[in-house]
Amino acid sequence: MNKARLEAFSDGVIAVIITIMVLELEPPHGTTLADVAGVIPGWLRYALSFLYVGIYWVNHHALLERVGRVDWAVLWANLHLLFWMSLIPFVTAWAGEHPMAPAPVALYGVVLLLCSLSFLLLSWRLGASDGAAHAPAWHARKNQVSVGLYALAIAVSPWSAPLAAVLHVVLAAMWLAPDRTAPHTP
Repeated sequence: MNKARLEAFSDGVIAVIITIMVLELEPPHGTTLADVAGVIPGWLRYALSFLYVGIYWVNHHALLERVGRVDWAVLWANLHLLFWMSLIPFVTAWAGEHPMAPAPVALYGVVLLLCSLSFLLLSWRLGASDGAAHAPAWHARKNQVSVGLYALAIAVSPWSAPLAAVLHVVLAAMWLAPDRTAPHTP
């Protein structure tokens, strides 16, 4: 089947995800610089999450450029990715409200890891569906490093939520530009 509907639906869901995230941003409750300082952690987490959603959107388009058609399994794999991405606003709000608390930072990392793994699944299904000669995405070193760093961020969250947050930033920086030569996952 034609991939245009998949792309249009995905673009719409991603736009809604970004809209929900921005609606969750808390304005300062006062007019002083101290009031603004109180909401900066939430704004920073929003910026990081916006960057992640943007990275997925760019990489999703780069991935779909390589295929001509999709099948039902691809549609379900894409929905799987969109499901995990739809949880980004929730974990963004929670981690933004409690930026140094282990549980919110760990759950933020879990959602990012599951987004990454679901993108790998989508990449694999697209290659199988289209008959394209894609290298298996898991074998790309960048993907292996990413999955390992997401898992490490989750594991260190109970002891050092700030270190886990730094790992989330490092991972986003790794994925700012999509790789045009092989299917990769953020």
